[in-house]
Amino acid sequence: MNATIAVLAGDGVGQEIVPVAVKILKAIGEIYHHSFEFVSADIGGQAIDKVGIPLPQETLSLAQQSDAVLLGAVGGPKWEGLEYARRPERALLGIREALGLYANLRPAKVYPSLADASTLKREVIEGIDILVVRELTGGIYFGKPKGIERLPDGSERGVNTEVYTTGEVRRIAKVAFEAARRRRKKVTSVDKANVLESSELWRKVVTEVHQEYPDVELSHLYVDNAAMQLVRNPKQFDVLLCNNMFGDILSDEAAMLTGSIGMLPSASLGARVGLFEPIHGSAPDIAGQNIANPIATIASAAMMLAYAFHLDQEAETIERAIVKTLERGYRTKDIAGPGTKIVGTREMGEAILHHLQ
Repeated sequence: MNATIAVLAGDGVGQEIVPVAVKILKAIGEIYHHSFEFVSADIGGQAIDKVGIPLPQETLSLAQQSDAVLLGAVGGPKWEGLEYARRPERALLGIREALGLYANLRPAKVYPSLADASTLKREVIEGIDILVVRELTGGIYFGKPKGIERLPDGSERGVNTEVYTTGEVRRIAKVAFEAARRRRKKVTSVDKANVLESSELWRKVVTEVHQEYPDVELSHLYVDNAAMQLVRNPKQFDVLLCNNMFGDILSDEAAMLTGSIGMLPSASLGARVGLFEPIHGSAPDIAGQNIANPIATIASAAMMLAYAFHLDQEAETIERAIVKTLERGYRTKDIAGPGTKIVGTREMGEAILHHLQ
């Protein structure tokens, strides 16, 4: 097959981990006789430094015209003093909205050889395989009114609005139920319906959609209880269905169950073009030191092959290479343990590349 992939490395460690993932994709193309064209563009702080805005039209046009987008990370202390609308993170919201990326899939599973890397006991986390399905273009991050306003007494008030429509909840619920059908057929919908009207609607619509999936089990949890249960007994979960904010928070918590946030990939899906990125940030404190863990980005590339191009065998080849590399003791600093071989970003990429064969 032929495909154009937009490569947006972004800021911080994004500049180190994305080239490693591109190398893996090039190798997959050679092994399976696919032609991938990689076209790079700036986003986030890199774009601000060059043209003054976090999401240039040139970058957005490239993303819209590509078959998939591979993204690194954005942000850093260098740009924290900018007005809110011009900060690097606004690029993420902008590109998600422009591409209509309403569904974010974040798997969190424990590789057997990394069970001891988690801060939780092995018997608690061994064997967990959770998929967080997060609604991505609605809720409090996009709802209006929003902003900071000055009051008559000279003080200020910050406003954000949590809002969902029936259609928005229905389409993300269908993604979760469809995903569950390919897994262990269990969906846990997370809300705060006891105090939030938007969550009351969320629960009502999810329950209605469930009638179309009688083969899938549905349960509901308040978000505070869900956060507790993720630590207490994470193996009870299969698919976690969350709104934008709850999914943002709980997927990071789920990531840490696995031992490192540097291990978890994600896929953001919409009508046509998907965006694939690690869930960790730009990690400016370790940027440029060749110590960042590239596995989340490499696994995101595998998700790209599976979800954007329907190349399941190729995606599985990458997953097997990651497992083999870990089994042979290769570790970046964040997941290192006794008796392991600590390697850098590039070296981990080379080891996985070697095991692709």
